[in-house]
Amino acid sequence: MDAAQPARTASPLDVFLAFLRQGLTAFGGPAAHIGYFRRDFVERRGWLSEAAFADLLALCHFLPGPASSQIGMAIGLRQAGLAGALAAFAGFTLPAAVAMIAFAMLAPDLTARFGYGWLHGLQVAAAAVVMQAVIRMARTLATGPIRAGLAIGAAAGLIVAQGPVAQVAALVAGGLFGVVFLRGTPPEDAPDAAAGWIDPQSALVALGLFAGLLVGLPFLASLLQNPGLGVASVFYRTGSLVFGGGHVVLPLLEHEIVARRWMDQSSFLAGYGLMQALPGPLFAFAAYVGASESYGPRGFVGGLIALFAIFLPSLLLVTGVLPFWDRLKREGWARGLMAGVGATVVGVLAATLWNPVLMSAVRKPTDWALVAAAFVFLQVVKLPPWLVVVGFALATGVFAS
Repeated sequence: MDAAQPARTASPLDVFLAFLRQGLTAFGGPAAHIGYFRRDFVERRGWLSEAAFADLLALCHFLPGPASSQIGMAIGLRQAGLAGALAAFAGFTLPAAVAMIAFAMLAPDLTARFGYGWLHGLQVAAAAVVMQAVIRMARTLATGPIRAGLAIGAAAGLIVAQGPVAQVAALVAGGLFGVVFLRGTPPEDAPDAAAGWIDPQSALVALGLFAGLLVGLPFLASLLQNPGLGVASVFYRTGSLVFGGGHVVLPLLEHEIVARRWMDQSSFLAGYGLMQALPGPLFAFAAYVGASESYGPRGFVGGLIALFAIFLPSLLLVTGVLPFWDRLKREGWARGLMAGVGATVVGVLAATLWNPVLMSAVRKPTDWALVAAAFVFLQVVKLPPWLVVVGFALATGVFAS
């Protein structure tokens, strides 16, 4: 084996099964997914260190697209190369995507059968998962007065000034602050090898393909008048340009889909509402739209085209950027940069915990007690997250009925 290539620590099948478990149990949206990933891949499996996880989290906050899915692809890439990245994407995304395609094809009126009590339980449990992740990451990444100050300042600033632009600005500021004050941060004793799976030439090809598809797909769709290319063009552009991930995709897709009369407003919102009740990435909502829209391929084929097109930019960006990121971070100034960004990430997650996670989950004073109880079950009793999530969903669903 080439010395530059890291030793294989997991097969693509191992990666697929690990992320399939996440795809079946990771409720609560992108912020909660980060907590689930950290618990499973840092604490339980030891696939990467706390610092490496924060490193990936910082990188994926800078990239457009779904941050949690990008982190999954990067973890898969580190473990088993490009096949691992694809396996992570498939395992994490397919359960929700299959459910959404089935919903679009077979029963567009199923939302009438779902109450909101159990959905509220999912939100409460997700809030506790994010809270646990913030506390545990702060113990590692926000130690000392400088890093703690960065985390607290980022959290306070982002609670006041919300949105993806403010998040990127906070990370940039934290990184610059780290270059000045934290450049003496020592390197990890055992750096996480990653770049060996993708050489720089292949990374540049991935970045070139990303840009080429962004420019070329609309042109080809118009030139060839191909409905499938038209669908792919819309979803690829959305996946390439949406910063902030998660719920930010809603207004972009609504403009693209409803304004084009591919789907009416009520059907669009019904599908998005159901997506909130499913595990896995919110971007899997694209499968529902692709399977339902009235222009181009419909059903299973349309759903798969939309699904792959919206996630393809993330796969290309992670593959293209990660090798250079891994090499750059070994420089002294870069370690200071990442130390500052890592501390700022804790603040970003804390601000996300407050809004939208807690703001969505806490509707009345008694909900604070529910969040506290879920946190105790996770942190003190140490129940697995999926059990807490399902248990609270069932409990609140019964009480609300």
